[in-house]
Amino acid sequence: MSVLREMLSYSFLVRALTVGVLVSLCSALLGVPLVLKRYSMIGDGLSHVGFGALAAAAALNAAPLAVAIPVVVAAAFLLLRLSSASRIRGDAAIAMISTGALALGVIIISLSTGMNTETGNYLFGSILAMSEGDVRLSLGITAAVLLLFIVFYNPIFAVTFDETFARATGTPAGACNALLSLLTALTVVVGMRMMGSLLISGLVIFPALSAMRLCRQFRHVIICASVLSVCCFIVGTVISYALAIPTGASVVCVNILVLLGCFGLGRLRERG
Repeated sequence: MSVLREMLSYSFLVRALTVGVLVSLCSALLGVPLVLKRYSMIGDGLSHVGFGALAAAAALNAAPLAVAIPVVVAAAFLLLRLSSASRIRGDAAIAMISTGALALGVIIISLSTGMNTETGNYLFGSILAMSEGDVRLSLGITAAVLLLFIVFYNPIFAVTFDETFARATGTPAGACNALLSLLTALTVVVGMRMMGSLLISGLVIFPALSAMRLCRQFRHVIICASVLSVCCFIVGTVISYALAIPTGASVVCVNILVLLGCFGLGRLRERG
């Protein structure tokens, strides 16, 4: 607690904690349906696309978010289109687009600014990268995710567990998938500035997997994943500050430890 109080005395750390908590909450809410639909690696794929977009923005001296947001949103809809209307399966489409975007980003950086500290921030994140604009954007995205998730909870629930039956009953499955893709793209763009393009998908995957080992009902899994995600981020950030290690890596390691603990608790409960 003393370390946390010390952190809160710095304005840039307050911004980082605010953005991180909001992004963790959004990632957990979106991560549960994505993991259940076996589409969890979309966060990893979109983050690689975001890296390519940020590299292009750096080369053009443009605003990073102004370039990254439309590019990543377009990539999210492209992935959705490829998965539903072509012979390329979802995981193959993600691997194809993410690898191509990452390679393109590396080439752009090599030909323009070269590999430097800013490149490392794109790949692994930087707690110093948060600005007032990021805080406002994360607040807006969080409000949109919470509102839309509550309003479209029943369609999302139906599409998550049986998309074919949901379509047969008149549920707008395509619109729900598009909504999930859009919100995931926006969350990834904001979160990767702190977590990095190589680690942001951990916020989507680990809390959902941990909550699934503890809860059985969809609503309980969502609530548990949200609480675990926020707590893991705060603990990981405090550890990174105390030990002077990268924030993204610290948060992911805390999530891994929590996942291992949840697996152990789940195994004990099954034996009991």
